[in-house]
Amino acid sequence: METRLEPSRISARHMTRASLVDPEGAVIDDGLAAWFPGPASYTGEDILELYLHGGRAVVEDAMDSLLSAGGVRLAEPGEFTRRAFEAGKLDLTQAEGIADLIDAETRAQREQAYRQLSGHLSGKFSEWRRILLEALALVEVAVDFPDEEEAPGYAHGDVRQRIGHLHTELTRALDDGALGEKVRDGFRIAIIGAPNAGKSSLLNRLAGRDAAIVTDRPGTTRDVVEVRLDLGGHLVWLQDTAGLRESEDVIEAEGMRRARAAAESADLRLFVLDGSRPAADGAASEAVSPRPGDLVVLNKADLVPPPDVSRETLRVSALTGEGMDTLVKRLMVLIPERTADQPPPLITRRRHRERLAEAREHLAEAGAILERGGFAELAAEEIRLAIRALSQLLGSIGVEEVLGEVFSRFCIGK
Repeated sequence: METRLEPSRISARHMTRASLVDPEGAVIDDGLAAWFPGPASYTGEDILELYLHGGRAVVEDAMDSLLSAGGVRLAEPGEFTRRAFEAGKLDLTQAEGIADLIDAETRAQREQAYRQLSGHLSGKFSEWRRILLEALALVEVAVDFPDEEEAPGYAHGDVRQRIGHLHTELTRALDDGALGEKVRDGFRIAIIGAPNAGKSSLLNRLAGRDAAIVTDRPGTTRDVVEVRLDLGGHLVWLQDTAGLRESEDVIEAEGMRRARAAAESADLRLFVLDGSRPAADGAASEAVSPRPGDLVVLNKADLVPPPDVSRETLRVSALTGEGMDTLVKRLMVLIPERTADQPPPLITRRRHRERLAEAREHLAEAGAILERGGFAELAAEEIRLAIRALSQLLGSIGVEEVLGEVFSRFCIGK
């Protein structure tokens, strides 16, 4: 096979078998090449993709040969996608969707990332920006034609209506319970209860490995132990916490403080009771009690006959595995259940939340100015600031710090 890696000898957008040779003409590998002339390429530029065997020697020799050529260097993190963004191939939220798709570990993460890549977020943000541009134009009517009797009143009334409607939509998007961030970063499930209830054993059973130390001594767990799981297509952080009780031990007290903090911030709590101790049925004696929404688990079912417990309480044995399938199935139902009635989230990152909150704040101020009959110029400036916040979401305002933060998190090259 004599085909060399020269674009003129490779058909555009077709896989071509070719030999990659070093500067001395020695063959490095027999692989495939694909030539994508711009602008019909990922970045809008001319791109040559090589598909080689993945042996270390092949990769190293191929990289050395390519880098020895003039004008060739390694790509920086996210550089290909940044070039695609700068060429107008996609907006900033879509670029973030690509990064999330690359990092996706679960079905829910993949689905959310693909929605973002497909323009689900940018389409809505662009629509909101268009509404504000129209509102700004109406305010400018009042500023530019103050002597027109009908223009100011009409403009102010229409603008207040648009601003009020958009303010409501932004509030609805912001009050989503951080669902998008939870899908992307993971749901947190805290295992809480009294010492020796079997919390660490339960964590190990769910994790399928010895992630937490287990002993008969109360107070063994002094810190929060986290395990990363895929439950029903959702990323979950399972947290084992220190047993809650009265203690004068300074270290154990700190562990319990962290346990309470983890329980308070968790999206779901597993409240574990010791089925071998009758007193465990009365949670009033514990340092913490189940709250509405907790999943109550009666552990150590292998030591005692079935007690008279409510249907909401799951009876399991972390030691033998009894009831664990039922617990896992229940968790796989509870997590998506809390998002099933919600539309797909419009916020998947903290950056989105901050910019939308900023836009909402400026809209509220613009509406207040118009409501009290203030200067239209001031209302127009607040609307411009709201438009700027939405533009930063899409990347239509080239803020270098924002772009650097987004693309620096990509894998090398992509």
